Amino acid sequence: MTRGGRTKDHSDGPERKCIATGEAQPKSGLIRFVLGPDGRVVPDLAEKLPGRGAYVSATRDALALVSKKNLFARAFKQPVKLPEGMEDLIEQMLTRRVVDTISLARKSGDAVSGYEKVKDWLMKEEALVLIQASDGSERGKSKLSTPYGGTFIGWLTADELGMAFGRQTVIHAALGAGGLSKRVVEEAQRLKGMRISAPDTDRGGRGRRKG
Repeated sequence: MTRGGRTKDHSDGPERKCIATGEAQPKSGLIRFVLGPDGRVVPDLAEKLPGRGAYVSATRDALALVSKKNLFARAFKQPVKLPEGMEDLIEQMLTRRVVDTISLARKSGDAVSGYEKVKDWLMKEEALVLIQASDGSERGKSKLSTPYGGTFIGWLTADELGMAFGRQTVIHAALGAGGLSKRVVEEAQRLKGMRISAPDTDRGGRGRRKG
């Protein structure tokens, strides 16, 4: 896995074509939409809703493009209604999914928070994913490094991480080898596309929030 949270092999599963860019990519980087009975476009983040789906890359630029060019109407071959503030709505929904999944990992013993606990997991090589708040102190965050071959997530806020761990704020967290870690990484990768406007390379080059 890379620092940004993507695996570079072919384990991402089946591919779908983004109706905005025309590019095929793994479903893990896309958002599925279906058409409701009232002609309203509905985001299907869990990919469980019935009906024909249309896929859009999980980025604000792609979502803005489908709205601007009315590409959902073309994909569904009929007039459609879009949710108000679609980009912000998608970001909020993705954030909730990431926070909830981290919370489940915590309850199952596969996630810890706090500098000392995270450092201990890293030293014992029990951590597969390092999570640090985007608004935390860079000096403090620089003291911990992503586990070798693991994943870094750095685009959740301290408040959002706090919600996952039942605390007011959290700066440092780690995920172990439990089954939920992969889900957290996949959901966080889609959220990254909604928040990060430039690719992050490593510590100090994490990309920039839009806005």
